Amino acid sequence: MLERIEKIEAEASAAIGSAAGTAELEQLRVHHLGRKAELTSILRGIAELPGEERGAVGGAANRARKALEELLERRAAELDAAELEQRLAGDTVDVTLPGAPARPAGHLHLITRTTRQIEDVMIGLGYRVVEGPEVEHDYYNFTALNHPPGHPARMLQDTFYVQSHPEVLLRTHTSPVQIRAMETQQPPIFVIVPGKVYRRDSDATHSPMFHQVEGLAIGEGITLADLQGTLEEMLRAIFGPGREARMRPHFFPFTEPSVEFDVSCFQCEGGGELAGGERCNLCKGQGWIEVGGAGMVDPNVLGFVAGNGYDPERVQGFAFGMGVERIAMLRHAVPDLRRFFDNDVRMLEQFS
Repeated sequence: MLERIEKIEAEASAAIGSAAGTAELEQLRVHHLGRKAELTSILRGIAELPGEERGAVGGAANRARKALEELLERRAAELDAAELEQRLAGDTVDVTLPGAPARPAGHLHLITRTTRQIEDVMIGLGYRVVEGPEVEHDYYNFTALNHPPGHPARMLQDTFYVQSHPEVLLRTHTSPVQIRAMETQQPPIFVIVPGKVYRRDSDATHSPMFHQVEGLAIGEGITLADLQGTLEEMLRAIFGPGREARMRPHFFPFTEPSVEFDVSCFQCEGGGELAGGERCNLCKGQGWIEVGGAGMVDPNVLGFVAGNGYDPERVQGFAFGMGVERIAMLRHAVPDLRRFFDNDVRMLEQFS
């Protein structure tokens, strides 16, 4: 029996020492030390042996079992360490690489891109960009811009007022910044004012919030002809060379005379018809596309800042304004202004 125990220990030790993995090692543990293992059977049968053999066989079997358990523990630690090293080598991650799959780079929204294009054009003409508050005072939004009390634009159905402060509102145009700019700078002044504005409108061509860019030029000897030339240069840069600007009489409280300005259609080249004789769908066959409003700054407006050098008897100038969404819609054939704010990626990715 003692020889058999020694043989079992030797065979088990050799097998454990050559085990290639933790799974194989577990199988060897069950085979040599499990409930059905031969060494376990010997330990259970010690009580059936003659009295003189029990001590020697029991001692040898227990020593063999303990030796195999220690050998299993050491071999398990060796295999665990080796497998960990193997996993670490195989799972190495370069944290400097982009995620998988790599996310596409973002891009500016079409409204932002259009605004910056207009800014670049006007900066090239010598204007500077100024900004002002979107929550405005009635004085700057209406009074200083020659809107008399009771003017329709002041009515609740057109303007968002702050309920607890009836003299405070969300600006309805960026024109208030013209007054603020003149309060801080003496003439001559050449500025453009981009920004968000708010009105109570909502349909395919109007939104409660939209973007405007306005321009202001004040100095000595500035005339309506200068306005015409500025508009032509700006519209050619935006819509392409060869564009013409047309001005039509209109009315705005803060300009006199006032005009609306159009650009010659860049789809039909101002002819009103497409190739094949079809009516141009962009300009509706007119050959012209309405873009915005303009005019010579009303002397009454200059009177509010006369103390800062804007004497209407000495200086004069022009102002113009247009909606950024309208420019973007015309340039990119977007049929509905609301598409700009729906955050539909399918639409936005077309302009990346």
